Amino acid sequence: MKRILRVMFVAAAMAAALAAAEAKKEAGDSDRLLFWKAINFALLAGALGYVIYKKGGPFFAARTESVRRALDDAARATREAEERYAEAERRLANLGAEIEKLKTQASAEAGAEAERIRAESEVALAKIRQQSEQDMATAGKAARQELRVYAAELAVGLAARRIEERMTPDSEGALLGAMLDDLDRRGQEQSGRNS
Repeated sequence: MKRILRVMFVAAAMAAALAAAEAKKEAGDSDRLLFWKAINFALLAGALGYVIYKKGGPFFAARTESVRRALDDAARATREAEERYAEAERRLANLGAEIEKLKTQASAEAGAEAERIRAESEVALAKIRQQSEQDMATAGKAARQELRVYAAELAVGLAARRIEERMTPDSEGALLGAMLDDLDRRGQEQSGRNS
């Protein structure tokens, strides 16, 4: 950068010297105008060189750094995209195997679930059978008990009717006398044991 500035300054100085030499040769107004144009050019070139030297270096350095960062970011994004693409390709390649694995796993789980349901059903059915057998046994006992009670009531009723049919006032007196004798005898036995 300094080189460019020096070259421009030297060029401006040479142009000024040439303009001065020309001005001496020809002493007219046009030469003076040319002289001032050369000085004006030299000043403008010098000022422009100074501005480029002072502001251009940092500007171009910052711009170069910005472009370099953008290129680094783009390279990193490209690498990440390529990695994601490679991962997607790998997953797609394994997709068929994963689907088969999931089908096999689902089939095994369905079989296990069916076996579990069958076992639970058998246990529930056994419990229902056992409960039914107990209920039938209980109902049978209750029916037999009711039948015994009914048969006993019928027998008692039939015996009562027969006794009433056969009972006469003489047999009633004899039966009453036998009961009183039996009670008296028991009372005596009881008092003999207590004394």
